[in-house]
Amino acid sequence: MNNYETVFILTPVLSDAQVKETVDAVKAELTNNGATIVNEEAWGMKKLAYPIEKKSSGFYFLVEFDGEPTIVNKLETLFRRSDRVLRFMTVKNDKYAAEYAAKRRSLKAAKAQEA
Repeated sequence: MNNYETVFILTPVLSDAQVKETVDAVKAELTNNGATIVNEEAWGMKKLAYPIEKKSSGFYFLVEFDGEPTIVNKLETLFRRSDRVLRFMTVKNDKYAAEYAAKRRSLKAAKAQEA
């Protein structure tokens, strides 16, 4: 099992229900193919560096997961078929990136407990 993280940008014209439905579909694709979701973050709507499909902003999401290498192709096929996804990128984390992500998650959880 390898550690991966994927960031995808959804089109800004979606309703909250459609955004949730799309994110749930991504998570279902991962879990149905044997991956375990380690972390998920909704970064919210952000301005894009350049227009994509005449859109200047989008909903950003991060999903970290552990899975077999074959899951990446299935996930990216789902992204390519969806008209709701503007851009996506999936990377395999090496041991240093995985340690950094775990430390970042623990710091985020500590800050959430303080507040």
